Amino acid sequence: MKTILLVSLLLIMFSFIFLKFFKYKKAFKKDKNIKFNKSNLYNWMNLTKKERFDLSENESNSYFKKRKTLLEEIRKEYKSISKND
Repeated sequence: MKTILLVSLLLIMFSFIFLKFFKYKKAFKKDKNIKFNKSNLYNWMNLTKKERFDLSENESNSYFKKRKTLLEEIRKEYKSISKND
């Protein structure tokens, strides 16, 4: 009786741990920082289509944010220069 209870308890614990890991598996995959260039073309092509799409989308979003902040800095500088004149 005790062995059956112990085995069932272990089975439940392992299944719980497995489900938790499976749920957060995507979080581990998002840490890939691969950029497209000639030297890592094969690494890029070994990714799945969805992973390549996600990486390119993330890169596009980061470029958009950098461009937006740069434009804001240029506008602020232009305003300060125009006020001084």
